[in-house]
Amino acid sequence: MSSTASASSFLERALDPYGMMTPVLHAQLAWLAHPRELADLGAQFAGLALELQRHAWLRAAGLPSADPVEPHPDDQRFADPVWREHVAWDLLKEGYLAFTHHVQDALYRTPGLSEKQRRQAAFWWRKWLNAAAPTNFLWTNPVALRKAVETGGASLAAGWRNFLADFEAGTVRLTDPRDFHVGKDLATAPGAVVFRNRLLEVIHYRATRDRVHRIPVAIATPWINKFYILDLAEGRSLVRFLLDRGFDVYIASWKNPTPEMRDVTFDAYIEDGIAKLVETASRVSGSGEVHAVGYCLGGTALAMYLAWANARAAPLHAPVPHWTLFTTLVDFASPGDIEVFLDESTVAHLAEAMARKGYLDGKEMAAAFRLLRSNSLIWQYVVRGWLYGEAPRPLDVLFWNMDTTRMPAAMHTWYLRELYLANRLVEPDALAIAGTPIDLGRIAQPLYAVGCQDDHIAPWKQTFRIANFAAGPKRYVRSSAGHVLGIVNPPVTPAKRSFRAGEARITDTVESWLARTTETPGSWWEDWVAWLAPLCGEMVPARPVATASHPALAAAPGAYVLET
Repeated sequence: MSSTASASSFLERALDPYGMMTPVLHAQLAWLAHPRELADLGAQFAGLALELQRHAWLRAAGLPSADPVEPHPDDQRFADPVWREHVAWDLLKEGYLAFTHHVQDALYRTPGLSEKQRRQAAFWWRKWLNAAAPTNFLWTNPVALRKAVETGGASLAAGWRNFLADFEAGTVRLTDPRDFHVGKDLATAPGAVVFRNRLLEVIHYRATRDRVHRIPVAIATPWINKFYILDLAEGRSLVRFLLDRGFDVYIASWKNPTPEMRDVTFDAYIEDGIAKLVETASRVSGSGEVHAVGYCLGGTALAMYLAWANARAAPLHAPVPHWTLFTTLVDFASPGDIEVFLDESTVAHLAEAMARKGYLDGKEMAAAFRLLRSNSLIWQYVVRGWLYGEAPRPLDVLFWNMDTTRMPAAMHTWYLRELYLANRLVEPDALAIAGTPIDLGRIAQPLYAVGCQDDHIAPWKQTFRIANFAAGPKRYVRSSAGHVLGIVNPPVTPAKRSFRAGEARITDTVESWLARTTETPGSWWEDWVAWLAPLCGEMVPARPVATASHPALAAAPGAYVLET
């Protein structure tokens, strides 16, 4: 790279480290370079403006008129009837929606840009348009004004207190941190820590039945969050669900990295993390093998571990004879909206920041993920908390979402560069773990994989791609809902959610798989257990949580999960 290019790159990172302005500027310049298309765009907007004017005249005259622009079905900002029934508020809403939709449509059709550049420009424009919505401001939100009048100003006083509490917390709170306590309200399944090293604690849960399946279940949770997403309040705990159905369950609880862990590598998370989880569950249970489960980043690491273990031993002799993945990417070619944060410039900026601190702060990562769904995860809480004066709701999933973790600098920089930017995991032998080249095609073990239809972190069509790389038999499931609630999906009556399930062949596309499957009401948990139980073998007497040879180091949920 020339010195001029290096200087330009440095200046770009300094002025626009997260790539917000650059794609938008490129889009504007692209339209200016195509005057004919720009004129057509202006004509379309003029037509829309005339339609809005006609709508305004009819409404002002008291005549019926259908809204020219309807909110998206998922957009609840204008759900209150006042936005339809009152002429002035209806016109404000329609003007905002018309401009928003026009800008978004224009950006997605910008000539002269790549698809990624279009998506980036549209994303950042959408974030700014969402921030400018009339619902976000007191004087242009009729619901907030009505509440202020009805409560004699009490809602505004409560909103001010909420604002101050958020300001002190340094974030718009999803819930009140005082509403839950880990180990008391959450992560309450009884058990013991039976292994601990610098990276993780392995928790063995106490069986709830006298007999359990011979092969235990070992769950590799993502170290990007804390493990108790799978052990929330009773009735919503996947751990308890497995225990009650006769499985012997182990789970990884990862250490929250400190600056001293800056040099910990991704290899270490495989060798000292996933491998130790598998070895511990295998040894403590006495089974010699485990059913391994990986969630999100834990699943990506599990796929890499299996490719590594199979390269070192015949697949049928590896300690994991079958496995499960939840919302896991192995092919990062189209990782969803998160790609707007991931280009060379942004990753270089993050790498520099991590090198200085030794880690990526979990709050920064949480803020980025919330930005992906800013209306539902940011502005909804601003409006309800600051304008309506409502206290944050005590929801366990939201508390977990705020309980962030850090990422070691070396590990996370490698992860972003090698997987997200270079997408080398899907290239046979392009990556090596502890000096051993890995190839997903060497994974011959049967797989159960779950993707979530509305997942914006690991898009389900991309999680399906494991079917095209792993060689063994595969059952793929698409759950309704998103990255968390599609997995935290207990069976309830009446059914709240649904799923599709069916064999996934190595030659399948998502379209061919969809054509063979049908939507089933309910939770995929029952389908998983029906697949899993025969593979985990005969029932044997339940094992004690800890023994003299494997003593309890601490009671569940352990020490690492409590680190802040």
